[in-house]
Amino acid sequence: MKIQELGDLMGLTPHTIRFYEKEGLLDSRHIQREKNNYRNYSDEAIKRLKLIKKFQGIGCSLAELKTILQDHDTNARTNQEVIEWILQKINEIERRKDEYDHMLVTLNWMLTYRKLLNEDPQQAEAMMAELRLRINI
Repeated sequence: MKIQELGDLMGLTPHTIRFYEKEGLLDSRHIQREKNNYRNYSDEAIKRLKLIKKFQGIGCSLAELKTILQDHDTNARTNQEVIEWILQKINEIERRKDEYDHMLVTLNWMLTYRKLLNEDPQQAEAMMAELRLRINI
C-alpha cells in the first residue's frame, strides 16, 4: 500500500506518516522500499498506526510513544510497571480534568454575568460585587 492510500485509510497525512518513520515509530517491519524507492506499507503498518493513534488519544507524548512502542515490541516491562504507568496517566488526566472543570466554571460565570448585563444590570452588578468580595478586589 502506498503512503497516500495508507494516509487516507488512517486519516493521516503522508507528512505525518513519514515523520513517524523518521522518528522510528515505523520501521522495516512496516515499510518495504520498492526498486523505484517508493515506500510500500504492510498491514502491520496499519496495526502500528492504530496503536499510535490510540496512545495519542490518551495524551501520550512522542517520547512516551517511543517508549511504549519499544516496550510493546520487546515486552520489556513487567505487568506491575505497566499498571503503574496506567495509574500515572489516569492521575494526569484527572488533574487536567479538574483544570478544565475550573475553566468551565469561570467561563459559565462570565457568560451569566454578560447575559445579565443586558437583562438585569442590577443583578449583574450584584454578581460582580460578590466576586470582588470573594477575591478581595
